[in-house]
Amino acid sequence: MNRPLALVLMTLTVLAPFTVQTQANQSSKDYLVCWALPGLMARFHDNHVEFQTETTALEQRLVELYSKRMDPSKVLLLQDDFDALKKKVGEGLANAREGRCDFFDWLKVEQVRWQDSMEAYVKEAMADPKLQIDRDLTLQVDPDKRMRPKTAAERDQIRRKLLHFQLANYVAGGTELSAAKKKLVHRYELITRRVKEQSKADVYSGFLNTFANALDPHSTYFSADDLEDFRISMDLSLEGIGAVLSSRDGYTTVREVVPGGAADRQGDLKTKDKIIAVTQMPDGESVDVIDMSLRDVVKKIRGKKGSQVKLTVLRKGERTETLHIVITRDKIDLKEQAAKLKWESVKRGGQTLKIAVIQLPSFYGGDRARGARNCTDDVKQLLKTAQDENADGLVLDLSRNGGGLLNAAVDISGLFLAEGAVVAIDGNPSNKKVLNDDDESIHFGGPMVVMTSRASASASEILAGALKDYQRAVIVGDDHTFGKGTVQNIVSLPQGLGALKVTTAHFFRPGGESTQHSGVTSDIIVPSAFNNDEYGERHQTYALPPRAVESFRSSRVNAAEKSQRWVPVTASQLKKLRASSQARQTQDEELKKIVANLEKRAKNKGVIKISEILDDPENKGDAEDDDTPKDDDKLSPRVKEGIQILADLIKSST
Repeated sequence: MNRPLALVLMTLTVLAPFTVQTQANQSSKDYLVCWALPGLMARFHDNHVEFQTETTALEQRLVELYSKRMDPSKVLLLQDDFDALKKKVGEGLANAREGRCDFFDWLKVEQVRWQDSMEAYVKEAMADPKLQIDRDLTLQVDPDKRMRPKTAAERDQIRRKLLHFQLANYVAGGTELSAAKKKLVHRYELITRRVKEQSKADVYSGFLNTFANALDPHSTYFSADDLEDFRISMDLSLEGIGAVLSSRDGYTTVREVVPGGAADRQGDLKTKDKIIAVTQMPDGESVDVIDMSLRDVVKKIRGKKGSQVKLTVLRKGERTETLHIVITRDKIDLKEQAAKLKWESVKRGGQTLKIAVIQLPSFYGGDRARGARNCTDDVKQLLKTAQDENADGLVLDLSRNGGGLLNAAVDISGLFLAEGAVVAIDGNPSNKKVLNDDDESIHFGGPMVVMTSRASASASEILAGALKDYQRAVIVGDDHTFGKGTVQNIVSLPQGLGALKVTTAHFFRPGGESTQHSGVTSDIIVPSAFNNDEYGERHQTYALPPRAVESFRSSRVNAAEKSQRWVPVTASQLKKLRASSQARQTQDEELKKIVANLEKRAKNKGVIKISEILDDPENKGDAEDDDTPKDDDKLSPRVKEGIQILADLIKSST
C-alpha cells in the first residue's frame, strides 16, 4: 500500500567524550531522574551552536512543541483544551528547570484520560455492525495542515475520517473488514497501554527530546537504548541472533533473517514468523511478548555471543504451528547495510562500456580494534576492485544515504581527489576550521556520476558538494539534496543515562556555500518519489538559518602527474548530457510514472480520498507482506538513467 515516506536522518557526528558530574550516591545503572533535568538542559545550552542561554522565544518554542506532541494528530483535544494545556505546560516546564517534576505526574494522568476517551470512541464506532468504509471521505494526511477542532462535533468528524482511512489501509492490504475493525480496536488499546506503561524515566526522556528539538530538529537526547541503537548503526555489527524484526498489531514479526547470521545458520527461523514468547536459556522463564513494545522484545532477544535464547513462534501455513527455536547468539556483521559494488554494461557507438555502481547507504564506522566496519575501508576496497576490473566509469549512489560520520565523508571525498580542502566547519563563537584530504593518491580517476535525492543528507551533501565544486563528477537526482548543513556532537553521560546529541556547528562546501536549506543542486534532474516540498531541511520545525563563508577551494585536488589526472566536467558537457537525458526520460515509462505521481501529490496537497486507497492496484495482496524487504539487487529506474548519463559522459571525454 502507499504510505507516507519516512525520512530517517542519521547524524553527521563528531564523536567526542564528555562527562557530567552526578550525585555521589547515584549508581551508574540508575535511569534518568528528575533532579538531573536542569543539568542536562544546561549541557545542551553549553554546547549548542546558537542557543547558549535560555531565551523567552526558546521557552515559547518548547511550550508549543511539547504541547503539540501530546496530541499530534489533533484528535484528542479541542482548541480550548489545547490552550489550557499550553498554559499548564509553561508552568510545568519552568518548574522542571528547577528539578521539580510534579507536572509530569499530572500530565500522565491526563494523557491516560485522553487516550481512554479515544479508545472508547473507536470501540463504539467499530462495534456498529452496519459500519462500512465511506469511499467518498477525504483526509488531510498531514496533521499540521489540519485545523484543531473547536467543538466535539468537529473532533468526531476528524476521528471518523482517520478511522476510515486506517480501515481502508487494512482492507487494501487484504484484510477482511471485520478483521480490520478488530485490528483497529487493538491498535488503540495498545496506544493506551503504552501511555499507561510509561515510566518516569520515559517521560523525562521524552521531555528532554522535545527540549532538544526546540533548539533545532537534529539535537536530541539519546536514552541508553537509543545510544546502543546508534552505535550499532555506526558499527554495522552487534551480538544477537541475526534477524530484522518489525511490529504490527501487537505481534513482533520476523521481517528478514540476516544471511550468515546465527538464526540463518540454525535454520529454523523463517520470514513472517510471529514471536510470541522469549526464554533465556538454559533455565530462564518464558516471557510472553505479545503486545510488548518492539524495543523491549529486541532487548530480550539480543545478548552476548555464545549465550542461547529460545523463541516461541507462530507460523502460518496450511495450518498455524507453534514452534520452539533455540538459537546461539553470535556476532552479526550487518553487511547488507554496508557499501556494495554492482556491475552494469552499456553500449555506446559499437563499444561495450563496463560501469561500476557503488551503493553507499550511510557513512558508518566504528572502532576498528573491536572489529567494527568502516565505510572508508569498504569503499576503498570496492574502488580497488573497480580499478582492477578496468571499469570505464563509476556511479556512486547516495540517493538513500541520510548521513553519518563527518570524517568518513572527508576521507571518501579524498578517494576521488588528490589533496585539498573538502569541507569547513564553523561554530559559535566563530572559529572556522577547514578539513582537508591529505592523501595525495587518487583511488579512482575515471568519469563519475553521483546519484542523489532529497533523502541524501548531511555527510552525503559534504561528499556531493565537494565533488560538484571541484567539477569532479556529475550530480544526478532530485532538484536538490535534503539541505542539512549542521554538525552534531555526541556528549557522553554516565553509564545508563545515554548521551546528548547537540548541534555544535555549520558546515560549508569548498565554494563557501552552506547546504543548510538549499542542499546540493543536481546538474541533471532525474526525480525520485522524494522530489517534492514535503522533504527538506527548510520544512523542518525550527531548522537553523543558513550561513556562508568565503570560498576555500584548493588548487591541488587534481593529480600532479598528467597521466593520473581526472578530467573536470565542463558546462558545455553538462548541457549536452542534460539534453540527452531529458530525451530519454520522456520515453521511459517508469520515470514518467514517478513524475505523474509527483504531480498528483502536488495537486492534492496532502489530501487523500479513501476510494484511492481501496482502488489502487498496488494496495492489493496479503497484509503480511507490508514489511517484506525490497529487492535491493534491482536497480531503480533513476540509477539506470544515471548509468546512461555516465555512458554519455565517458564518450564525451574520449
